[in-house]
Parts: sequence; structure tokens; C-alpha cells
Amino acid sequence: MNYKVIAQVIALLFVCILTIVAAGCMGLPAGNFDTSSSSQQDTPLSDSNGRLQTESRMAYGDSTAPLPASVNAPEQSGSGTSAIDTKIIKTASLTIEVKDVPGSVEFLKNLATRKGGYISSTNVQKNYNNRLSGSVILRVPAAEFENTLTGVQAIGTVKSISTQGQDVTEEYVDLQAQKTSYQNQLAQYNEIMKKAVKVDDVITVQQQIDRVQTQLNRLEGRLNYLDSRIDLSTITVNLQEPEPVGGETGHNFVSTINEGISGFFGMIDVVIILFFTLLPLFILGGAGYGIYRWRKSKKAVDLPKAEEKK
Repeated sequence: MNYKVIAQVIALLFVCILTIVAAGCMGLPAGNFDTSSSSQQDTPLSDSNGRLQTESRMAYGDSTAPLPASVNAPEQSGSGTSAIDTKIIKTASLTIEVKDVPGSVEFLKNLATRKGGYISSTNVQKNYNNRLSGSVILRVPAAEFENTLTGVQAIGTVKSISTQGQDVTEEYVDLQAQKTSYQNQLAQYNEIMKKAVKVDDVITVQQQIDRVQTQLNRLEGRLNYLDSRIDLSTITVNLQEPEPVGGETGHNFVSTINEGISGFFGMIDVVIILFFTLLPLFILGGAGYGIYRWRKSKKAVDLPKAEEKK
């Protein structure tokens, strides 16, 4: 009887052991399996249009290097945008009546120099009624724009004035972001070029470098232009002399003689033009008159002969 009890206990223990072993096998972690093969697959990248692209790789000798993907302009966060200085292009245009146009031009040159700027262009001319007029374009630092404008208005009577402030902050920030993007691409292509062995690979990478460098040069040129317009404001001043009270005064005898001579030669020109215009009519009229005279003289000769025959 005791043997039966011992056998039952042993059987019960055996069942318990089997249950524990089965539970342990079912709880094995999945991380023990080898996943190295899947880690070598290309990683999908998302471009600016939301489409997926696979990272390309090029073999150079014993190593592989990824081609630089298209680098997008970094997004500007709200906190980053507030830290950027506002970029304003200031311009002004004035029409001023002055008594001495050449003297006013010299004054504006000195004014621009005192304000740390320069004169971009000048033009002085005499119009049809012998009144002088001119235009001057000043480039002065943006910080001196208002002071320079006040000094310009002091040289005479202002007939018209207009000012404009063009905000190019958004364009400037976008160009800066694109510049950083192209610089990153250029750096990556240069690293790939160092590892290039095959001639075809070198040519391909060099073409990409040239393309990126061209775009980068364009961006830098545009940024330099904006910096110049932002840092130096433009003021265009149109100068004109006042019109004499009651119009032109006095009599100019030489001017009268010149106008008379001009009228004389003008009449001669008109006569010559009319002569050559009517010359065909003169020729036809002369020919017709000659025929008429010939026929008349012939009749005068034939009439006495006819009377003699009668």
C-alpha cells in the first residue's frame, strides 16, 4: 500500500515538472532571434513632398558611402523667427525746386559723404526754355536715412516726396536656409569624392558638385544684393529751377536772327520738296503744251494751201 502512495506522489511530481517546463518554453523572448539581415536593408527617407525614397549607396573600393539626399531648408520655429532681425529696404524719391542746380548737386555730394554714403549717379541738363534740371541718386546707411532725408529737403522747395519700406525678411530667411542646405550637400559630395575610385563615379559626383555650387553662387549673389539694398538706403532727388515770374523776360537779338535764318532755310527746304514732288506734272504739262503748239502751227501752214486749191 505504501508503494502505491509513493508511485502516485512521484507521478504527481512528474506532471508538475512537465507543466513548469512547458510554461518556460512558451515564455521565451523573441529578441533572441537573429535580426542582423533586416538591419542591412535600406532605410526609407521622406522627402519634402511626403514621398518615400531609398538611401542610395555607391561602392568606392572596399567601402560604401551613401549619396547625400536632397537636403531641405530647415523649418523655422516660432521662437527662432522672432530672433531674426527685420530686413527693410528703404527708398525715397523727391522733386525739389532750387535756384542753383549745380550748387545743389555739390551740396548733396557733401551731404552723402558726411552721412557715410556716396553718390550713385548725377545728371544735369538744360531743357528747351534754357532752365537747368538734374537728378542725383544718394546711397546712405539705413541708420542715417531719416536724417539725410531731412537735409535733402532743406536745399529748396519740395514739390513732391514719396518714401517706401520694403520688408524682405521672409525672402532673406528663406535664402539663408537654402544656402545652409546647399552647403551641407556640397560638404557631403566632397566627402564622397575623396572615396571615389572609378572614373564614372568621379564624373558623376563632380557633376553634382558643380550643380550644387552653381545654385549656391546664385543664392550668395542674391543675398549680397539684398544686403547692399538693406544696409544702404536709396534716395533719388530730382532738381529743377523755378519758372521766371511772367515767363521769359527780355529780348535776345541773336536768338531772333537765328530763328529767322532757320525759317529761311526751312522755306528753301519746302520749295525743293514741292519742286521734286510736282516735277512729273511739270514734265507732262510741258509735253502737252509742246504738242498743242506743234499742232497749232501745222494748222496755220495747212490753211493757206487749202485756200489756194479752191
